[in-house]
Amino acid sequence: MKALLFTCLLVPWLVAASAKRFDRNSQLIPGSLPGRELNGYFIDHLKSRRARRALPLADEPDDSPIDEGGDTSDLPTCLLCVCLTGSVYCEEVSPDMTTVPTLPKETAYLYARFNKIKKISTKDFADIVTLKRIDLTGNLISEIEDGAFSKLTLLEELSLADNRLVKLPMLPAKLTSFSANNNLLKTRGVKANIFKKMNKLATLYLADNQMEAVPIIPDNVRILHLQNNNITEVNKNTFCRSNDTYYLRPSLSEVRMDGNPVVLSKYPDSFTCMKVLPSGRYR
Repeated sequence: MKALLFTCLLVPWLVAASAKRFDRNSQLIPGSLPGRELNGYFIDHLKSRRARRALPLADEPDDSPIDEGGDTSDLPTCLLCVCLTGSVYCEEVSPDMTTVPTLPKETAYLYARFNKIKKISTKDFADIVTLKRIDLTGNLISEIEDGAFSKLTLLEELSLADNRLVKLPMLPAKLTSFSANNNLLKTRGVKANIFKKMNKLATLYLADNQMEAVPIIPDNVRILHLQNNNITEVNKNTFCRSNDTYYLRPSLSEVRMDGNPVVLSKYPDSFTCMKVLPSGRYR
């Protein structure tokens, strides 16, 4: 009976003592933070874990670019322009592009329209012999050095429209299309035989200039635009051959001469070799 009474008194005392000791120690053991301190601990703990996750692992591959000291000579042009395989597009570049950009090797097509390029020199295309098409429409080009296109043996299409040219340079013999619309060209700036040996030329655009006469047009030309110039007359040798009454020009299917002072009806014998009459003034 005495043992039972002793046990009943001892157990509650031990429970109370343990509770007090737990309460005192809980203030010192980090894993047992009560209430607000517990919430703060877990928040800090989560932040720490997130921070560790943000750090790259030692064996995790790094996807950032590595500078290996390669050739970056083409990088400036391809940052300003759009470079695709064989093609470079430099249209309305900002900041202003005032010279022909350095082109990547094996460029075949250059579109550098609507910039502020002022001059074409012999060195601009000297090393890019793969060019097939150059479009420099809408620049401020007033000078092109002779020989600037001389090494471009594959060049087929060239546009110098909407510039400030007063003189045409030597042109590649294999051109199929040439445009110098809307420049400041006068007859003295266009050699009479500049197109004579261009046996593949199919389209020739010389509209909106100040030319007083028609240059020699090769037989293979299909479309010829000479509108809005200062042409005052034509003769039997302008399109036909006065010494060959059987000579015909079946390829020439479109000739525009509207907007010129010449009255075409005054020269009826000048178009006998053509299958179409030029458009323009007839009265």
